[in-house]
Amino acid sequence: MSRRLPSTAPNLPGFSFVRVLGSGGFADVFLYEQNMPRRLVAVKVLLAEVVDDAARRAFQAEADVMAQLSSHPSILTVYQASVAADGRPYLVMEFCPSTLGQRYRETSLPLAEVLAIGVRIASAVETAHRNGVLHRDIKPSNILTTAYGHPVLSDFGIAARLGAISSTDAVGLSVPWSAPEVLIDDAGTVASEVWSLGATVYSLLAGRSPFEQPGGDNAVGRVSSRIRTGKLAPTGRDDVPASLERVLARAMSKRPTDRQSSALEFVRDLQAVEEELALPQTPLEVVTEDWALAVAVDLDERTRIIPVPSGAGLPGRGRRTRRASDRMAATTLRSDSASGRTGSRPAPRAPRRMLWTLSGVAVLLVAVALAVGYIVASASSPIPVVTDVQADADGGTVTFTWDDPGLQGGDAYLVIVDGTPRPVQREERLDVVAADGDHLCASVTVTRDGKTGRPSEERCVDVETGTR
Repeated sequence: MSRRLPSTAPNLPGFSFVRVLGSGGFADVFLYEQNMPRRLVAVKVLLAEVVDDAARRAFQAEADVMAQLSSHPSILTVYQASVAADGRPYLVMEFCPSTLGQRYRETSLPLAEVLAIGVRIASAVETAHRNGVLHRDIKPSNILTTAYGHPVLSDFGIAARLGAISSTDAVGLSVPWSAPEVLIDDAGTVASEVWSLGATVYSLLAGRSPFEQPGGDNAVGRVSSRIRTGKLAPTGRDDVPASLERVLARAMSKRPTDRQSSALEFVRDLQAVEEELALPQTPLEVVTEDWALAVAVDLDERTRIIPVPSGAGLPGRGRRTRRASDRMAATTLRSDSASGRTGSRPAPRAPRRMLWTLSGVAVLLVAVALAVGYIVASASSPIPVVTDVQADADGGTVTFTWDDPGLQGGDAYLVIVDGTPRPVQREERLDVVAADGDHLCASVTVTRDGKTGRPSEERCVDVETGTR
């Protein structure tokens, strides 16, 4: 099937058309020059033939989600959104000159670069999850490269609020990077996003998607079948350590419960591989608690449930059979129509009071859910402190040990020996080579989400090997 020709670029006040950048199933992307401030921008324009109420809501949802998250250094920046004179909605975004979509197939990416990309993109996904958003289409072609060479995640076009989607949602899927359960009947979860992160990092290393067979039958149905039932092969690269192969295999486990519990844990696993290879550790970049709380407060104001008269909404649809595209696009729980009843006879007062009572209960439930979520987050936010560091000298080796103070999934230890920090680790033990007469002191600090807690009391030991 031949690819369609791009649509005509719209006339946008304050922007000058330059050229076509690309075409998709529902939108075209054009390069424009913005007049003030003067800069090149990418403009995503919805196709005229797909513009309807549902498409507008989905497009608006994408704009809202990306604008809310685009302050993250690894998420594509959105500048503005509007509707062109011809009625087509458009999105003005940062212009990125390249994508990983073709590069990883044409050249072997350095292992260090792939690990850094994996950490940064997983950090972006973790931030989206903390804001209640699933990306639902993580893959190499949705990782763009800025003018400064920084990878950014783009295209939240089929993103949805966590918990606000169902398996009946009809969304486009990028099969080679979709988890087995998504291909069957699941609309997506944090666990399926972890699978897609693992599949994306695997692809960048192997130069192909995880269940693609070089020279074999790679039709969508065959690849889908291998994802559901096949065994994952190694990446095939000599420079990929066994530890990284295990990290990726775990991320792409058939059972969601066998995977890393979050994008954050996936980040920690990649950082551990960087540590093992003596590579500079790529920093974790996740949303701060203050920002998350501010968003939660704003979300509370935007998720008030308004009573909807029976039959209101889309033509021919009741509330209980709302279309999947509407559920996908909605980022709030507001109804599109809260107008009064039609007809001359006034509505009975008791049912209306009941509706408002139910609305009040719903609002209360939303508020309680947000409050509980914040309380749980706050309860888990204090970083535990190690209190029982022990030191033992045996010949030329000093072993520092301590008990787990209550680490969570993505936590790690930072051990400082004689004022020098060692690479972060997860084991409650550190062996240090020492010479006779050395006096070694160590303290242990727990790190969480890029932050460090209070260090333990320093424990010291004198080394006597008898080999001066």
